Amino acid sequence: MLGFEGTLPNGSATMPHVDITVISDAICPWCFIGKRHLDLALAELPEEVGVSVAWHPFELNPDMPAGGLSRRDYRTAKFGSWERSQALDAQVEAAAAQTGLEIHHERMTRTPNTFDAHRLIWLAGEHGVQSAVVDALFRYYFVEGQDIGDSAVLANAARDGGLADIDVPAFLASDQGRNEVRAALDEAQRLGVSGVPTFIIDDAVGLAGAQPPEALRQAILERIGKR
Repeated sequence: MLGFEGTLPNGSATMPHVDITVISDAICPWCFIGKRHLDLALAELPEEVGVSVAWHPFELNPDMPAGGLSRRDYRTAKFGSWERSQALDAQVEAAAAQTGLEIHHERMTRTPNTFDAHRLIWLAGEHGVQSAVVDALFRYYFVEGQDIGDSAVLANAARDGGLADIDVPAFLASDQGRNEVRAALDEAQRLGVSGVPTFIIDDAVGLAGAQPPEALRQAILERIGKR
């Protein structure tokens, strides 16, 4: 898959290119599924199509305490009972399994505040490894059940995603990335985003929800065809 714009080998045409913005939260299971669907869609595009993907923040729980909450307590309060929460979890796990993903809700003990995770994703974007860091965060939370609000866990995710040379604890202790993440959160609100994932193609086409791979692929191809 090409990730840049240029000319075809004969110099006769410009390679088609699309910019995709994905607005998501690191603890959103449908965002985890949506990323898999997007990866599958991109893999099926013609080789001459270039794609750039940027991950922008959304907070499902903007009022979550900095240290997070017990997942059982939080989900019980949110859905009325732990049994109801588990039933919803089972539906998500089944949907994930259909696309080859594992989700282990039974390993999760806390619902974290994700602001620092979004700062880490922003930092990864500055170093060109956003997708890998997003993958690591999803894996840590949904597969391993780790608390991605914890700075040590975020540091490990950064290392796994290709930021091994960055002092992540120092970054998280600083104010770096805070204003940028807040501005992006405000922009999502201005755009009227109320659920995630949301896929925006060339700032022109918006798709909400964990769209099937073929729907994402078709939207990209239709966008290219309109040029």
